[in-house]
Amino acid sequence: MIKEIEMRRSIRKYSSKPVEDEKINELLESARLAPSGNNTQPWHYIVVKSEEMRQKIVEASHNQKWMFTAPVFIVCVADIRCRIKEGDVYLDDNSPQDELKRIIRDTSISTGYMLLEANNLGLGVCWVAEFTQEEIRPVLNIPSDKYVVGVLTIGYPDETPKVRPRKKLEDMIHYESWE
Repeated sequence: MIKEIEMRRSIRKYSSKPVEDEKINELLESARLAPSGNNTQPWHYIVVKSEEMRQKIVEASHNQKWMFTAPVFIVCVADIRCRIKEGDVYLDDNSPQDELKRIIRDTSISTGYMLLEANNLGLGVCWVAEFTQEEIRPVLNIPSDKYVVGVLTIGYPDETPKVRPRKKLEDMIHYESWE
């Protein structure tokens, strides 16, 4: 598995080859199987293939035109209703609920599984999060009690990015305490 992790890159240029539905389903299945706190599984995914909807998502993502080269987007949404069952809840980047941190964490783990599975399937992927909730939710009719964690651009890579520098293990590991 470490080889797969080492080989993973963020892809920002895709070929025009369509992504097979079977591969999209495998990505979604890998996300479904991820762990979550108290097994709440707060994630929902919106698969977007149409040019019109992808263009709207690109615009909501601060007009990052490279995104449009990907034939598929998967929008990763965290649902706080798995933790807060009743009452009005509005979520944005400044929401104070501790539960928001938990659903973002869990949905991020699930989304990370898709990144690795995409690499395993020969697909390229990039996690995009350059948007606000107010910009992205209306595009996809997402309710205000849901939180968009990211948009994955997915397709067959048309580039081979170089390895990016990583910190040394000894510069980031601590034992027993910080010091």
